Formats: sequence, structure tokens, C-alpha cells
Amino acid sequence: MKILILGAGKMGSFFVDLLSFEHETAVYDVDPKRLRFMYNTQRFTSLEEIRDFAPELVINAVTLKHTLDVFRQVIPYLPQECILSDIASVKTGIQAFYETCGRRYVSTHPMFGPTFANLGALASENAIVISEGDYMGRIFFKDLYSKLGLNICEYTFDEHDETVAYSLSIPFVSTFVFAAVMKHQDAPGTTFKRHMAIAKGVLGEDDCLLREILFNPRTGGQVSKIRDELKEMLEIIDRKDEEALNNYLKKIREHIK
Repeated sequence: MKILILGAGKMGSFFVDLLSFEHETAVYDVDPKRLRFMYNTQRFTSLEEIRDFAPELVINAVTLKHTLDVFRQVIPYLPQECILSDIASVKTGIQAFYETCGRRYVSTHPMFGPTFANLGALASENAIVISEGDYMGRIFFKDLYSKLGLNICEYTFDEHDETVAYSLSIPFVSTFVFAAVMKHQDAPGTTFKRHMAIAKGVLGEDDCLLREILFNPRTGGQVSKIRDELKEMLEIIDRKDEEALNNYLKKIREHIK
């Protein structure tokens, strides 16, 4: 299959490495410097090169902020039968775009990213394949993710956004709270250092991604749960209520079994 990857960032490079030995691949990026270390693939910096390549599948791996804009730019240069695909962490606006673009499409979300995951060992990671969209496109990505040993879940767009609101907003907001109250430590403990590493990784993400996760319509309900738990913990601390603390610890340990 002829596959075009849009964006030569970490995830774009990952898909080039993953696909280039079994498929004819090309990667497009407006910044030629980002293409310097790409190998075993064609490297494009102009839209006319995309027209000449005539891909059968496009994987949009640009940052979330530019996903839809880049789709709109390249669509006039694609064959009508070419399948569009994205790997966006947040699907806000993407379903509506696909439904009006007049193209076959498939949407997936590898539930791992370059910040924390080991892209060379993904057997313990997950991927979501959106159930709406082109059947053959879904089969392609299911087969691809299966070869990586990923656990694959099939969700609708709405179910995906609900899952992301839970699985990303809670750890992200918890990290923001840690960073907001943090102060420099000359001799940090192991737990502190681990939290610090997580905070640096999360806050190193693209602001657009962080904003879309926080502004997901379902995020507010998840964050309110954090507020409620903090209120309960603060009351226990203020009362120095040992029995209540023991019960609280028992409750939350059940959550992580």
C-alpha cells in the first residue's frame, strides 16, 4: 500500500519506521530540517509531490492544533479513493469534519505517546479504533496494532471522548495541582522525583493538546470528583481522624487492585 504520513514529529517518525519496510511510504512536512533523519521513505515538502505520489492511505500525525488545517490543505492533492486517517488524542471536531469531507476515513488513538511510552516495547499499551468510518481502514489499523501486541478497544467517537476525559483529564489535572504547589527541593525523595518527572513530561506536551483535554465537555465532571476527594481528605486531616483515614485508605486501595 502507498501510505503518506503527515508530520515528521515523534509519532510521524514512529509510523514511518513501523510501515516503511512493508509498504511504500512517504512523509510530508513543511520544515525540511525535520526530514533530515528519515530513511527508507520518500520525503516531501511540497503538495505537488503528494499529488504525484497518489497515496492510498494518509495518516495525519501533526500536532492536534493543525490536524484539520493540514487535512484541508492536502485533500485537493489526494486521489478520491484515498482513505484519510488521524491518530489524534482528542477527537473534538474531527467527526464532523469527516462526515462532511466526502472521503473514506478511519480514526484511531494509540493510547501511548512519545513522552512516557517506550515506542520499541508496546506490548503493555492500548489503542482505540473508532467504530465509525471505513471498514477496510479499521481492519488495516487493527492488524497493525495487533502486530505491536497492543490491546485494542473499539469505541464510537462519543465513547472515545468519554474515555479520554477520564483517562487523561484526571492524571493531567492532578499533575497540574502538584506543579502549582511545588517548590524546589535540595534533597527530594524518590516519590517526589517521580512526580516531578511526570509533571515535566505532561507540561512538555503541546498547549493545544492540554487545552483540548481540559475543555472536553466531559472533563468538568471528572475534575469535580478530584475536588470532592480533596475536600474529604482535608476534613480528615483537619480532624486528625485516624479511623476515618484508615477507612479512606482502605477505600482507595480497593481502586488500584
